[in-house]
Amino acid sequence: MYLRGPVENRPQIRTGFALRVAIMGGIALAMFGVIFFRLWYLQILSGDEYVAEANNNRIREIRVVAPRGHVLDRDGEVLVENRTSLALQLNPERLPDAEASRRAELRRLGEAAGIPLRRIRREMRDQLEELPSAPVTLKKDVGYDLVYYLEENQARFPGVEVQRVFVRRYPNGTLAAHLFGQVGEIDEEELKQPEYRGLQPGDEIGKDGVEFQYDRYLRGLAGATRIQVDALGRPKGQLSLREPVPGDNLRLSIDSELQAAGEGALSARGLPGGFVAMNVHNGEVLGLGSFPSFDPTVFTRPLTQGQVDALYRDPIAAPITNRAIAGLYPTGSTMKPITSMAALNGLPDFTTSTPIYDGGSITVGDISFSNAGGAAHGTLSLTPALQVSSDVFFYTLGRDLNVDDGHGGPLQRWAFRLGLGHETGIDLPGENHGLVPTPRWRNRLYEEGLTDRPWSIGDNVNLAVGQGDLQADPLQMAVAYAAIANGGTVLRPHVGMEVVDSAGRAVQEIEPPPQRQVPVDPAFREAILSGLHDAAQVPGGTSYSVFGGFPIPVAGKTGTAERPPHGDQSWYVILAPYPDPRIVVAVTMEEGGFGVDTAAPAALQILSQYFQAPARQIGGPVVNPE
Repeated sequence: MYLRGPVENRPQIRTGFALRVAIMGGIALAMFGVIFFRLWYLQILSGDEYVAEANNNRIREIRVVAPRGHVLDRDGEVLVENRTSLALQLNPERLPDAEASRRAELRRLGEAAGIPLRRIRREMRDQLEELPSAPVTLKKDVGYDLVYYLEENQARFPGVEVQRVFVRRYPNGTLAAHLFGQVGEIDEEELKQPEYRGLQPGDEIGKDGVEFQYDRYLRGLAGATRIQVDALGRPKGQLSLREPVPGDNLRLSIDSELQAAGEGALSARGLPGGFVAMNVHNGEVLGLGSFPSFDPTVFTRPLTQGQVDALYRDPIAAPITNRAIAGLYPTGSTMKPITSMAALNGLPDFTTSTPIYDGGSITVGDISFSNAGGAAHGTLSLTPALQVSSDVFFYTLGRDLNVDDGHGGPLQRWAFRLGLGHETGIDLPGENHGLVPTPRWRNRLYEEGLTDRPWSIGDNVNLAVGQGDLQADPLQMAVAYAAIANGGTVLRPHVGMEVVDSAGRAVQEIEPPPQRQVPVDPAFREAILSGLHDAAQVPGGTSYSVFGGFPIPVAGKTGTAERPPHGDQSWYVILAPYPDPRIVVAVTMEEGGFGVDTAAPAALQILSQYFQAPARQIGGPVVNPE
């Protein structure tokens, strides 16, 4: 039965309710649309990607460290090589999340490995602070008993791993320790540097010495092993292996036997000091050492606090300091050949034959400057003045060379030109630039209240004999003497000679160009070298008692420098063979007294090894010992 009636009498749907229904329906439709398109995106468009990610969850890539290249001496003898070591490591991401379970595991591990819990936590804190995503190395050189125990009880030690690593080995003990430097894990700041692009946390790089300087050659290229794991992360099998590429070998210019002779000469006298032996024509460093030394093996494992204090915080021994390139001292009379070059080129009226009277002392202003020991040598020209090391002769030159115009005069200019007061550019980090004092330098200190007086002529007088504020090291003096001997080539010394691959093929020849060329008049060179030869091997010379009986003709200069509050600094610099030298040797020792007593015999020991000659001394008289 149908009801009929007027339209206006039928029930009406209210407009507001209909609008709400329409809006809700639209929202629901939109939500279903979003879900549909999201499912379509995930399953259709991104399906392959997520399948790949799921597969990757079952694959682990283990980085295989590349062995570093060896460091060799000039004859191919191994100075630094690798040995394999088992390292106990923690992967913090795989340790239990619960603090109690984590603490229990770490305690069990400590008991098994003989490591206190507090040390484990300290190592975790320190290493994760520096390298947050890298494994924490707790101990190297772990024994196989511990390895077998951990493997048998793997379920009790999640996150504990034993990895094979390469550790540096030094077959010759402490020999050349200051040259090598050390290797360590790369830190976060280093990872940002372009030269380390492609490295990962946990990779090792050179941190000092030639390990740092030639790291790009020595480092090699890491490999990788891909393994399949189950849902618990346990390995099920190897999928692929990319072999690591070993680093190239570095051949140094160092002569191991000469290096040992130099280090032995320093240690026999027990005084802090340094030595350099260098080819005067190409800058190859044949030997470079410092005393006290240290065992480089200490850097192959974490340093104890006692080792840190002994290496870095002992201000007297300072064994980590390479005194050959960073020990700054007044040079004493070894400065006199440099002063000679400055006077011959900077004083118009001074020649190799210009006479200067040495009455034993000279007064400049109101200060009297005297010869060592009160000696008086009478009238001298340049060559005999160098033979007897007349202080008055060179005091006079220092007085006449003084120019108070800010940068100083010829003495400062020639000291700079020949290599003092700035880095030599040797391929070792940590070199110090030294100091050649100038009027501007001292006057600035005076204006700032850091010294009690401005520059005076007496400062130049002192500089002429290597006293006062002058600071130099053995390498700088070796470079300066070599420049005089080779006719004016200021060399850039280097310890690296060649990079070779594992098959012995040359990858890179290391032949740095010289720093500069300076004008050295052959007549000036001859007069200076003649004076140094007479000083070493003619009766009356300052080191005749040491080198008078040496079978190889040489040219050498002693130096004894005041260094308050310390005892006198002992120096000796020598060129051989005379008159056309091939090698220069520079030796200095702290508180060694006269150069003839301490530094000169050490230089004799080094040259005797180089020339395979007997190191005998004739014991003759010494005039004006220095």
